[in-house]
Amino acid sequence: MSSDLMLLLWESFVETCIMVGLSGTIGAAFGIPMGILLHATDYCGVRPMPVFNKVLGWIINAVRSTPFIILLVAIIPLTRIIAGTSIGTSAAVVPLTISVAPFIARLVETSLREVDKGLVEAAQAMGATNLQIVMKVLLPEAMPGIVAGLTISIVSLVGYSAMAGAIGGGGLGDMGIRYGYQRFMPDVMLAVVVILIVFVQAMQSLGDWLVRRISHR
Repeated sequence: MSSDLMLLLWESFVETCIMVGLSGTIGAAFGIPMGILLHATDYCGVRPMPVFNKVLGWIINAVRSTPFIILLVAIIPLTRIIAGTSIGTSAAVVPLTISVAPFIARLVETSLREVDKGLVEAAQAMGATNLQIVMKVLLPEAMPGIVAGLTISIVSLVGYSAMAGAIGGGGLGDMGIRYGYQRFMPDVMLAVVVILIVFVQAMQSLGDWLVRRISHR
């Protein structure tokens, strides 16, 4: 493989890291609060709001049920408004964020549901407010599960970012399609696959390590 292709591989890897990092961070910023709201407003939550819970749950399910490649194309007008373009790394961040935020929300909701209800009842008996229960009881107890869920989300984003290359989203997926597939360069395709596998393994190992650290506290 030529030095030019090696440089392109590095640049594509950096683009993938940017896409995954930005969309994961922004997605978590929206997804975690949505997950908390889903749990808190459930019928057995600290602040039951059935109508609000059903509407929010329906919206989240609607986005989650849409295949990413369809979502990628369907929101091109919105992507242009937000990013100023419909191609490239910055444009790919928009659909990636919209796709991962509901996924994170459901994982957070699931982690919060696993918290022992006795802890919540004890906090309520001591006069804790709903916000205090969420911040000092639910979130700390559910943190290992939330971190594990975020790790799963990041790994999923790596695959989605590669898929975004199908419409010029940049990153390793774009290079794999343009060089490995369209120009029939199997060595490039192999390199892209190997890099993605190593990247995913590194993210999963980091997430597992963080979960162990948090669980030991």
